[in-house]
Amino acid sequence: MEKFISQTHLSIKKKKKRWTPKGRQSDSKSLNQVREVIGDDSYSRFLLIEYLHLLNDKFGALLDNHLVALSEIINIPLSEVYEVTTFYAHFKVIKDPNKKPPNITIRVCESLTCEMFGSKKLIEDLKLQNTDQQIEILTGPCMGRCQNAPTVCVGKKYVDNASVEDIFKVLKAKNFKSELPTYSNLKEYLDGKGYNLLEKIRNKKISINEIKTIIEKSNLKGKGGAGFPTSKKWDFVLSNPGPRYLAINADEGEVGTFKDRYYLEKDPHRFIEGVLISGEAIGAHEIYIYLRDEYPAAMEILKKEIFELEKNEIIKKDYINIRRGAGAYICGEESAMIESIEGKRGLPRHRPPYVAQVGLFGKPTLVNNVETVYWLRDIIERGSNWYSNQGKNDRRGFHSFSVSGRVKKPGVKIAPAGITVKELIDDYSGGMLEGHIFKAYLPGGASGGILPASLDNIPLDYGVKELEDEGCFLGSAAIVILSDRDKMRDVGLNLMHFFEDESCGQCTPCRVGTEKTVKEMKEKNWSLSKLKDLSLVMSDASICGLGQAATNPLNSIIKHFSKELKLNE
Repeated sequence: MEKFISQTHLSIKKKKKRWTPKGRQSDSKSLNQVREVIGDDSYSRFLLIEYLHLLNDKFGALLDNHLVALSEIINIPLSEVYEVTTFYAHFKVIKDPNKKPPNITIRVCESLTCEMFGSKKLIEDLKLQNTDQQIEILTGPCMGRCQNAPTVCVGKKYVDNASVEDIFKVLKAKNFKSELPTYSNLKEYLDGKGYNLLEKIRNKKISINEIKTIIEKSNLKGKGGAGFPTSKKWDFVLSNPGPRYLAINADEGEVGTFKDRYYLEKDPHRFIEGVLISGEAIGAHEIYIYLRDEYPAAMEILKKEIFELEKNEIIKKDYINIRRGAGAYICGEESAMIESIEGKRGLPRHRPPYVAQVGLFGKPTLVNNVETVYWLRDIIERGSNWYSNQGKNDRRGFHSFSVSGRVKKPGVKIAPAGITVKELIDDYSGGMLEGHIFKAYLPGGASGGILPASLDNIPLDYGVKELEDEGCFLGSAAIVILSDRDKMRDVGLNLMHFFEDESCGQCTPCRVGTEKTVKEMKEKNWSLSKLKDLSLVMSDASICGLGQAATNPLNSIIKHFSKELKLNE
């Protein structure tokens, strides 16, 4: 205590003074640039990802000084801005103030179907022939255009069935905007008695209980992958006090899936009316549509048509809000999607509580898939039997199958629940491509496992015992057809590499497990015991379905195609 110096007024005066706050400081130029882009309205932490998109679109990248300014404007730590920014694949941070952002970014789809149709060689040729340093060439996961493989996105413009020549033509023309397909607009939809059902619900001419009864009898289940009964979902959310929210999951990232994009770009108002009916069913305070960034045309269509609905006073302003994804497959998981809508990293939440209890902004939230709500109007107007009677093999209803791969006519195929893959190929997809022999198929995208052609008679639907016995499931109904020209080892590695890239990194079993599995699968000889151990740990200990299902394709290949592999015990 003898050496203790009292903090007198004199000693405090001698201390070095801090004339600026701690941390990095923004400059007035950057602050003005950011405010000019994101507007001068009241700022919300929940809109962080939307602000990042605006800056990314304006400047071609996220500049370091702009992120510093943004953190000051919305009053959150810079570390928080950075952790969100670097989580999403479509955000590019440039820290060097002297480095110029790329003039244009080219993303080549490397998903399974696109790889089958030559995307690997395509990206090699692109990099070889490109001489412009201001053109950035990247690979990207499934872009939801598998029927037109290989596909490439140049800016926001898609080049389907792409070749190097096609891509350079787009670059030369400097037209990088998305092309809008022909779709049914508001006037056309109203001419077809659109929104009449919604009006009847609002005027109490048809009750919510009547609607729930029709949907329950129809056996409509969620079309996003889980296949949970739609009416029960409504009940779970309604059992919790309001305000309640409705969140539509349009983050269609499962490999081989493109059905939701098909409906959004073809008949958006049938989808929107279904959204509003679902909102009425739970008394939704507000509605949020979470749309993946890979669907710029659908984004433009929805924004335009929602504005028309507001202008015609069919909905109140800002009742339906669109939130734009940023390239993260994990945000297809409902709680991760809610985190992203709130402007955070898309990390799955621990459950319970479930999102039906504590969801968006801490309130009870109903999460529906695009296709689920798309069919609500038709089922209610035509009756429950219209839907339920369309199944076969003792199944009820129908599915929109996204069929791609080695078939003559890939695309969205509306077919009865319980149909077999053989019938899908022969009766709906024009048969196999010339010179190709049916070898195997994915019944439910990347996570749904793989089945050999010898099991082509299994009914395709939710809860089918024969599928479950094989470690497979229907999921998003993405059917990828493989032929004798496809090597199963390469197929398995492509799918596992996808999960490695898309793991959110929150839990160790998935983060490390996917990386270790990919490393082992790249070896000439696979260690069977090591792969089985990794698979068991990932399926048992991962937080969400990504890690739990990531090794389904691998397990299927080992089970059904071991003759093509070199395995060590």
